[in-house]
Amino acid sequence: MVHKIEPAAEPPVTLTSPYDLLTGYLDFYRNAVLRKLEGMSDAELRASRMPTGWSPLGLFKHLACVELRWLQWGFEGEHIEEPWADVKTRPGPWHVGPEESFEDIKKFFQEQCTRSRAIVAAAHLEDRAATLGGTVPPDEDRPTLIWILFHLLQEYARHAGHLDIARELADGAVGE
Repeated sequence: MVHKIEPAAEPPVTLTSPYDLLTGYLDFYRNAVLRKLEGMSDAELRASRMPTGWSPLGLFKHLACVELRWLQWGFEGEHIEEPWADVKTRPGPWHVGPEESFEDIKKFFQEQCTRSRAIVAAAHLEDRAATLGGTVPPDEDRPTLIWILFHLLQEYARHAGHLDIARELADGAVGE
């Protein structure tokens, strides 16, 4: 028997505000990722069924770090000790330490999402990233907030699809 993961409602089809549409879909996909991971055993969260070796828990930590990197480190220009905590060697697979639990990473993820929402609420879509983590030379274009939010949205949509496959392979659960 196939277990079905119930989807959350998408933002209203009548939205016309780019801000509301982007932030609404970001929250939709943030919640989708959480729904896809809930109920998986620790073994399945840490197991990889893909040739690249990524695990659902590693992907989840990656998404938390993506929030941190793009909005706190890049857009706000905050000093972050380990902006690449999900990758120990670059390029390399996503990293989760044996001491890191699903609940630890979930708390970290939720903290990053809360911080991201506050940053976005205090800015304008046309505002440009402060430093992009120091990776953009001062004379080069820095991405706008709307570009960053759209980038995050596509990252979430792509990885939610990856989690669909991982979850179905793990325990047969399917969902939107």
